[in-house]
Amino acid sequence: MAPAKAAARTISQRAFDEMVEENIEDLGMDPAEALNDAIQTLTLQGVDLSGIVTSVPGESNPVIECLGKLREEKPLPEAVELLDEFSVLCGDKESGNAAIAAKNGAVELIISVCAKLRDEYRQGLASGLRALASVIHDLQTTEIFKENGGPKIVVGILSNEREDAKILDSCFSVVTAAATGNEVLKESFMDMKIDELIFQILKENNGGSIPSIYNAIHVILSSDDNRVLASQVFGYARKFSKLGIAEVLVDSLREGLSSPCLISASIALKAVAVNDEICRSVSHIGGIDVILRCLDDSGMQGNSAAAKALCSLLSKLAGSDVNKNLIVEKGGTDKLVNLSARFSDDPLVLQEVMSIITTLCLRSPENAARAIESGSGDLAIQTMKKFPQSDQLQRSSCFMVRNLVVRNAENRKILLNNGIEQLIRKAKQTHKNCKDAATDALRDLGLDNYNS
Repeated sequence: MAPAKAAARTISQRAFDEMVEENIEDLGMDPAEALNDAIQTLTLQGVDLSGIVTSVPGESNPVIECLGKLREEKPLPEAVELLDEFSVLCGDKESGNAAIAAKNGAVELIISVCAKLRDEYRQGLASGLRALASVIHDLQTTEIFKENGGPKIVVGILSNEREDAKILDSCFSVVTAAATGNEVLKESFMDMKIDELIFQILKENNGGSIPSIYNAIHVILSSDDNRVLASQVFGYARKFSKLGIAEVLVDSLREGLSSPCLISASIALKAVAVNDEICRSVSHIGGIDVILRCLDDSGMQGNSAAAKALCSLLSKLAGSDVNKNLIVEKGGTDKLVNLSARFSDDPLVLQEVMSIITTLCLRSPENAARAIESGSGDLAIQTMKKFPQSDQLQRSSCFMVRNLVVRNAENRKILLNNGIEQLIRKAKQTHKNCKDAATDALRDLGLDNYNS
């Protein structure tokens, strides 16, 4: 395990309330002034106020009220209405309501309510699960979820409710929230064979009706727990792959931009593609064709979010030498340069496009020649001219230029004749983090004074 960070200073609700009361009684402040003074004082002292109800004395808090009513064991239809209200309150991430709810026992309470709904009032189960997902928001709440049997309950519901898309989607929202940043919970879910459940559910259902299933795949396969030095997610991705998840995810992409899950399915497939074998398996089932078609459509429709996700996925798949050549053979460099023209004012899309072209040209002078023919050299030059203050784009341009020329003398002549040297030297002088990339590019362009 990695070393734990020092815990932030905290305060109890009772101590906070007493501080506000002292301001009123001892210093003669009005309630609003007393509250603001307490908040400012504690904030300056570095005290973490998340989970603390910071209402003016005498005012009720809707989260606390909602939890209080749920504890009264209302009739289940009424409890479901309260759960829906609770989800709205905690769904506002800026409000801090989820932290307040968690500090007042919401995770434990809602897990028990979900268990009751599962056994006695199935039609309210989706509401209970959505409420649970809305309150799980940090490591502490994921741990409470684990300690109260949450994984077993959720996986049990997934196993038994395979025909109800709303319940399934709500379940996977809980899985996503709980597994985020918690390696132990990822392991717990995998031990319960959630990979097999996900595969079977996607085979049986249209993924578009269960959008959170793609988020669950991505989170389970993300190494995002800072406490862990060696994550197991690489092995989990291989388990998913052996089941055939790549084919199912490619099928989700076949629906194209009309699918509301195109972006999340792309992100999920990228998470699965952890080695050369898996990347090649995606191309064997026609995945490259599907992605290139979707890229074309994203450009024509001006959908930058889809373009970024698809470019990022294609870049990951291009890590396989077999896929690199296949992408180029299918006109991939032409499509990428055309895409960059459609999103010439979007630095994030340009960044993704240049990243793929850089990968396609790595150790391949033939691909570099095709890339230059497609206009990749002009892309680098125009990007460096248009975004002189973007250190990321300047650096990416240097990387791309290097791979375009390192094994291709003809490309060197073309780029030097078009003025690339001056642009790279300017980037080197302007941006510290471009220095190494620019130096390497100048060297591979065949310039003797590349260090100056």
